[in-house]
Amino acid sequence: MSRGPRPSQPDLLRDAPPDDALRPLADRMRPRNLDEFVGQEQVLGPGKPLRQSLEKGQLHSLILWGPPGTGKTTLARLIARGADAEFMQLSAVMAGVKDIRDAVERAREVRTTRGKRSVLFLDEVHRFNKAQQDTFLPYVEDGTLTFIGATTENPSFEVISALLSRARVYVLRPLSVDDIVKLLRRALEEPRGLGARGLRIADEALIALSHAGDGDARRALGMLEVAADLAVGDSITLDVVREVAAGGVRRFDKGGEQFYDQISALHKAVRGTDPDAALYWYARMLDGGCDPHYLARRILRMAIEDIGLADPRGQQIALDAWQVYERLGSPEGELAIANALVYLAVAPKSNAAYVAYGEARADVEQFGTLEVPLRFRNAPTRLMKGLGYGSGYRYAHDEPDAFVPGERYLPDEMPDRQYYRPAPRGLEIKIGEALARWRAQNQAARKEEVKGEPE
Repeated sequence: MSRGPRPSQPDLLRDAPPDDALRPLADRMRPRNLDEFVGQEQVLGPGKPLRQSLEKGQLHSLILWGPPGTGKTTLARLIARGADAEFMQLSAVMAGVKDIRDAVERAREVRTTRGKRSVLFLDEVHRFNKAQQDTFLPYVEDGTLTFIGATTENPSFEVISALLSRARVYVLRPLSVDDIVKLLRRALEEPRGLGARGLRIADEALIALSHAGDGDARRALGMLEVAADLAVGDSITLDVVREVAAGGVRRFDKGGEQFYDQISALHKAVRGTDPDAALYWYARMLDGGCDPHYLARRILRMAIEDIGLADPRGQQIALDAWQVYERLGSPEGELAIANALVYLAVAPKSNAAYVAYGEARADVEQFGTLEVPLRFRNAPTRLMKGLGYGSGYRYAHDEPDAFVPGERYLPDEMPDRQYYRPAPRGLEIKIGEALARWRAQNQAARKEEVKGEPE
């Protein structure tokens, strides 16, 4: 006999909405069919595979990947409804393996007693560890369950490969301002929303509220609900909207994919010599709550990696800005970091030292532990001198221009190498000219050595 879900969590598996009077506006306005679903044309547009599956009532395991408020849960419900399948919902934040087993038992019971398929929707699937995700595999494989997972994180990193191979990934995007305007108008007009209250809102206020939603339908509808409670008479004014939206932050996930996408964009804007874009991404990350210390550290890395010796001042300016922030804090310290960011963006660029270091490390791995030539070894004891340590070494400061033509400082067993190739920009132009002279002197001296050798 099936035990069913645990009594302590009866709503985890069953699609039983609470009383309408207690439901948030966003839940009341959840689309009831595909025609009411707004946005996500890239997966639901005419001819798209997911839309075709929905229209034909077909089921396949899938993962919905996108930011909050883009319709992941709603879409999962529509998929189950369109296929006339039992819908069960779990949240990875609260559920465990026991809940999955209960869902499997219920799915078997539904198939046996009612002849229906079952869809198990797991929200925040990335919160499950590998062992928990493994639990789904046999039941997805034998058709007991159709699995639909929802995640705000990149499934490539957060979902096990075995589950990924059995589920198709659909990427959902933040809703546009026009999409959110459409949703808010519907909420103001329909009886299940705020239609019974007869509220009015000017286009300017509606657009401002849609912008404040920042691509998140649930967030926008939540703010509309608050604004409706603060309405002056039957009118939601622009002032009310501004009050509701004040203090909100844009979409930003500290440590998630969006976080790394934005720091990547910031780094590439600096590398691409675009100070305006660099300032934009810097402001976006601060607005989202990013730690300025983290940004200062990354900006110092940019100075080292992308400006390098083309302008050595960049590294010091970035380091100084970090120290200024440590002493002043916000907002002046953030301005100091912005100054450094602009300087690096417009500075001449070179990754020559960065590339050279990588090539040198590759040679270390390739050639192993080669001996240091005897002439370069210090000889602090008589024994070491007797063994030839330091013999034949020419002290560079005793030579003209402090340079020893023809000398090789690499291990004797290694071929000649030129890791460092200065970029034709900034200070490295002069560095390159000097290196070219020294290398020419080396070649000439070595040719003379070859001529002087006995035949």
